[in-house]
Amino acid sequence: MTTFAMGAEASAPPERRGLARDGVRLMAVRPGGITETTFRDLPELLEPGDLVVNTSATLPARLDVRRADGIRAPLHVSTTLDDGDWVVELRRPDNDGPDRGVEPGTVLDLPGGVRLRLLEGFPDPARASRLWRARPDPDVPAAELLRRHGTPIRYGHLGAAVPLADAQNVYATEPGSAENASAGRPFTDRVLVRLMARGVPVVPVVLHAGVSSPELHEPPMAERYRVPEVTARLVDATREAGRRVVAVGTTVTRALETATGEDGVTRPAAGWTDLVLGPDRPARAVTGLLTGLHAPDASHLLLLEAVAGRELVDEAYARAAASGYLWHEFGDTMLFLP
Repeated sequence: MTTFAMGAEASAPPERRGLARDGVRLMAVRPGGITETTFRDLPELLEPGDLVVNTSATLPARLDVRRADGIRAPLHVSTTLDDGDWVVELRRPDNDGPDRGVEPGTVLDLPGGVRLRLLEGFPDPARASRLWRARPDPDVPAAELLRRHGTPIRYGHLGAAVPLADAQNVYATEPGSAENASAGRPFTDRVLVRLMARGVPVVPVVLHAGVSSPELHEPPMAERYRVPEVTARLVDATREAGRRVVAVGTTVTRALETATGEDGVTRPAAGWTDLVLGPDRPARAVTGLLTGLHAPDASHLLLLEAVAGRELVDEAYARAAASGYLWHEFGDTMLFLP
C-alpha cells in the first residue's frame, strides 16, 4: 500500500481562518484528470442522482476525569453498547495519545459524581487495548452526562478548543457520534438548495462514528448505523437508471455497503457494522465519494480504493500533498468520480 507524506494541517475551522464554511478547497478526481475549485461549486460537478449524507450529530464526547492518583486526564467516550456499558479511551494527561498504563479495574472519577470502572479491553477482552469497555456508577446514559459536562474531542493539530457548533454538520439531526462526520462539514444551506435545484436529491443514513483511530493498521471498530427504507429505495432506483450514487464520507459508504447484498440491492437495515472494504469486498452501491483529507491509515485507504481504485487515490493524495491542501476535520476536500 502506498505511503503518503502528510501536508499542512488545518489547525482551526475555516471560519476562524477568514473563509466561509463552504469556502474550503475541493479537488474533483476523475479518470480523465483532476480539477480544483472550492466546495461551494460542488453542485456544478454533480449530475442528477443521489447524494447520501450522514445525519448523525456530534456529541461533546470528551470529559475531564480524575485518576486514583489525583492526576486529571481527558477521557474520550466512543459509544455505548446495547447492554448500557460504555466504550472509552483514556488519554494521557497531555492528550498526546492513549494511556496504555491502565489496567482492568481502574476507577475514574467523572463530573457529576459518577465513577467509571474500566472492565476489559475492547473489542478483544483478552488483549490490552487503547479502548475499554467500562461501566458507570450510578448507571447514567453517556449522552446525558456528556451534554451536561462534555466538550468536543480535539487532538494536537488543533490550536485551541472549538465550540460544539463548529463540530456539527448543518443537516445533523440525531446525536450519537463521538467525532464529526467531517466530509459533510463544508455543506451550507445555499449549497444544499443549489443541489436540489439541479435535481440532486440529498437522502440520509445514520452512522454514529466512534473515536478516530490513531493506530496504523488498526481496523475500524464496530459502529451503530441505520439505512432508512426511503434511502435504500432511492439508491437502488438511481443505480438502475445508470446514475451515480455519491456518498458523503466514509461513514455513509460503510453504512450503505453494509446494507447492500451480493446481488447489488440496497435494503433497509439497522444495527452494528464492522464492515471493512478492500480488494476482497469492493463497493457495490457507492459509485462516487466525497471525502476529507485524513491521515491515510490502512483501513481508510482500502475504503477509498474500494470505491475509486488505487490509481485515482494515489494520484489524488500525491496532488493534495504537493498542492498544500489542508488535512483533518477542518481541512479541504476531495470528490472521487470514477
